Amino acid sequence: MLSEELKQLQLEGDVDDSPATLQKYSTDASIFYVAPAAVVFPKNTQDIKKLVTFTAKQKKTGRNISLTARAAGTDMSGGPLTESIVVEFTKYCNHLLELGDDSAVVEPGMYYRDFEKQTLTKNLIMPAYPSSRELCAIGGMVQNNCAGEKTYRYGKIERYVESLHMIMADGNEYEFSKLTKDQLGDKMAQQNFEGQLYRDIFKLINDNYDALQQAKPNVTKNSAGYYLWNVYDKKAGTFDLAKLMVGSQGTLGLMTKAKLKLIEPQKASRLLIVFMNDVALISKLSGIILPFKPESFETYDNKTFDLAIKYFPEILHRIHVGFAKIMLKTFPELWMVMTGGIPKLVLLAEFTGQTQQEVEQSAHEAKEAIHKAMGSKVKVRITKNHEEADEFWTIRRESFNLLRKHTVGMRTAPFIDDFSVRVEKLPEFLPKLYKVLGHYSIIYTIAGHAGDGNFHIIPLMDLTKPVSKDIIKNLSREVFDLVLEFGGTIDSEHNDGIVRTPYVRQMFGERIYDLFIDVKHIFDPLNMFNPGKKVGGTLEYAQAHINTRPVEKIESKKQAS
Repeated sequence: MLSEELKQLQLEGDVDDSPATLQKYSTDASIFYVAPAAVVFPKNTQDIKKLVTFTAKQKKTGRNISLTARAAGTDMSGGPLTESIVVEFTKYCNHLLELGDDSAVVEPGMYYRDFEKQTLTKNLIMPAYPSSRELCAIGGMVQNNCAGEKTYRYGKIERYVESLHMIMADGNEYEFSKLTKDQLGDKMAQQNFEGQLYRDIFKLINDNYDALQQAKPNVTKNSAGYYLWNVYDKKAGTFDLAKLMVGSQGTLGLMTKAKLKLIEPQKASRLLIVFMNDVALISKLSGIILPFKPESFETYDNKTFDLAIKYFPEILHRIHVGFAKIMLKTFPELWMVMTGGIPKLVLLAEFTGQTQQEVEQSAHEAKEAIHKAMGSKVKVRITKNHEEADEFWTIRRESFNLLRKHTVGMRTAPFIDDFSVRVEKLPEFLPKLYKVLGHYSIIYTIAGHAGDGNFHIIPLMDLTKPVSKDIIKNLSREVFDLVLEFGGTIDSEHNDGIVRTPYVRQMFGERIYDLFIDVKHIFDPLNMFNPGKKVGGTLEYAQAHINTRPVEKIESKKQAS
């Protein structure tokens, strides 16, 4: 039995194959259910090395086992799900190892909420956190190349990863960071696994350099495929394999620690809110607002706004504000709804700076520019304090949870949840998107990052019904076809996982997809790290593992865990 064999490795951590544990680790935040054979909770690097060495030895005998890293399990793509061995990092490998003046070294199992509490003691943050910041952990953030509400100004987490330590296929730990030409030469001269790895990857990238640069998605955010175009900077003469590891979803090795760059947060903020009834105006509004350099530029739709009105007391509870007080502050929005109906889209532009005067000036200048260009076509207001801003941010951040929690007999089904097209293409793209969605009788909300043209569509479905699988397959194909027709990416920040890996070939074409396969083989010749993600995944496998259990069982299981 696999668990008994793992226990014989004499790991300092734990091995668990109890029914409750296997059930807990059979799901994440995706639509899938995949039951593992065992869950291992490594306590240190030596435990991970033993696991890799054992797995490699078994793979060489033809045995079908593998290792899949898991941190907080908030992934929406099925990335940490496996039928073999889950390697869980949050139980033990969850420490902040170093905190400097502009960077931190952290283990993959540390929750971001705990990480930020520590960095703020030095007035520092890592700004590329996702909306699941209270639930996610560093390992998943790095391996998915996460992004969030501050990404428009600060970029994705790839910008903040200075180095990564990984256990590779030979069972040894290596550090990956930016190398000069001479340092790269030294690495390539080594007659060992690391040297061979650098030689093979350099040749692959150098031989296909122009094709890879052309393959880079023409959007501001992407988590699809392997980031081969980011590794070799010919002009600067640098070579950085950490750029390839970021977003690789645990398919190239097991991460043991990351060094992350930190910045000082802005001291003051002010939120500008735009209510619009014509979605075609979003591109023009973006052109007006973005020159004023907001830190965040987010959006959510009328269905999300409707949820917020329906469950308004819960919103109040989450931001810890009394009913009478918030009623006075939100009267303009309530009056707008009563007189003109719920807006089609709400835009949130947050201006930040070192002084309150500075941010208020930016917000008011942006407001005046909107009025001058748009007149009465949109309604605009500026919040007066953090409490008012929190009301709107809570609606944006909590719509997914509100939808999941309050709909009986159905569950949230993220499968078209993470695409991007360029902002200037939105006026033509969005009507076509709504037309596609209109062909299906589904409930859904739309929220996203307007500054990046990145939208999250979350349908609500009864996955116990056979027709749901057909809807998922057909609607995915139609939406992804449309996104690619407009030169976008099917995956901006949630990664490929089980749900989008079957479409990676379509997005990048045969030549680039074959290079992705080569990358996987160079790093992981035995295919033992999270197989079926990024490359090799099929639509048939995804369809076969859609979670068709009744919602009641899902919720009781989550509560028990």
